[in-house]
Amino acid sequence: MISDLFSLKGKKALVTGASRGLGRAMAIALADAGADVACAGSRSGSADETSSIIKEKGRESWSVFGDLTTSEGAAKLAEDTLSSTKRIDILVNNAGTIERFPAVEYPDDAWERVIQTNLNSMFYLCRYFGKMMVERKEGKIVNTASLLSFSGGITVPSYAASKHGVAGLTKALANEWAASNIQVNAIAPGYFKTDNTQALQDNKVRFAEISARIPSGRWGEPHDLGGAVVFLASKASDYVNGHILTVDGGWMAR
Repeated sequence: MISDLFSLKGKKALVTGASRGLGRAMAIALADAGADVACAGSRSGSADETSSIIKEKGRESWSVFGDLTTSEGAAKLAEDTLSSTKRIDILVNNAGTIERFPAVEYPDDAWERVIQTNLNSMFYLCRYFGKMMVERKEGKIVNTASLLSFSGGITVPSYAASKHGVAGLTKALANEWAASNIQVNAIAPGYFKTDNTQALQDNKVRFAEISARIPSGRWGEPHDLGGAVVFLASKASDYVNGHILTVDGGWMAR
């Protein structure tokens, strides 16, 4: 049955950046498909609401936290999650941050914070849980890339560098782990209405320019990622590996 290919019953997932926005929507979508979900936020209790929503759906859920701007925070998140869930079948690396400055004025601490959060911590979590998946010879990893995995953007050099890195890391891990039945893919969201894009939404000129290029005629809403993340987390994508799936309303096609 095709429907069975998309079922996540019996699976345990970890979604980072699950306190709101895209991460919350993806965590809920995985639960709707049958998974039990550990919801990770950057502060203690920040993912409690997302976890409560999932529990109301009859799934098991855990609210965990870790400051991914540091290596220690990433390690704590991984260890605390495994202590609660005992295993992770699906890892969704969604946590991310963005800092906007002209390149000639870009502060060192802002550069390091973005690279650490968006790329270094992602690699740490992939390595930590990927090792166990390789040993079991089964697992799914879904990373959050970006349209800036393909282009450079303006005044966001650290974000663009990190998201190019996410695309490269996704492909590198897929190459190494495919033979162990691990699928490593990424979703590249287009322009979505989230906190990260608030500055663009508030800029009337840029908002109009961006909106005019989207063939679908609208910005994405977080729930628009639900189908994509369930597909990449399920058996339906068992022969999809190292792929960057754009969910952008047609932006890249124009």
